[in-house]
Amino acid sequence: MSSINLPNLLSFLRVFLAPLVMVFLTMKINMDVPFLDNIGLKVGYGDLLAGLVFIIAALTDTADGYIARKKGIVTNLGKFIDPLADKILVVAALISLVELQRLPAWIVVIIISRDFVVTGVRMVASAEGIVIAASRLGKVKTVSQIIAICMMIFNIPGSLYAMLIALVLTVWSGVEYLFRGKNVIFASPGKAKP
Repeated sequence: MSSINLPNLLSFLRVFLAPLVMVFLTMKINMDVPFLDNIGLKVGYGDLLAGLVFIIAALTDTADGYIARKKGIVTNLGKFIDPLADKILVVAALISLVELQRLPAWIVVIIISRDFVVTGVRMVASAEGIVIAASRLGKVKTVSQIIAICMMIFNIPGSLYAMLIALVLTVWSGVEYLFRGKNVIFASPGKAKP
């Protein structure tokens, strides 16, 4: 089976869209978009472009997983690039929001640290021949982060509260992965049990 397929191409597209989100989000365009200004949202043209690109990129994540499962074209490249693309997109947006002083840096540090911990647990498990699959809570965490990031990009009131909810779900899902991987982490090499 070829690794060059539509789901993997969509994941690569997400990687390439992430820098565009950063560029548009950090553009210094001080003009607000009139139709959004009329409904009380202070959104500049750079924010609007960044938000639209971010939403398109997030939708490719849903599309690539659906297509891969429906067509039965799951590949090792897809297993590698899909979660990596998700992280690149989210981290790019979060770092830009910190630069714009819309988001405290400590929140981003916790989110990134959780991803490092989960990736480490999964790598150790993989070396032992054990697969720790993505959990439902991990998927809810991703959706909550995307919603909170969109709210922050579009300056929607309550966006910081949405990000704090996403942060709680992020930490909670990280603890869940640690719990699921505890037998791998604390076992001697070659003696881990799923």
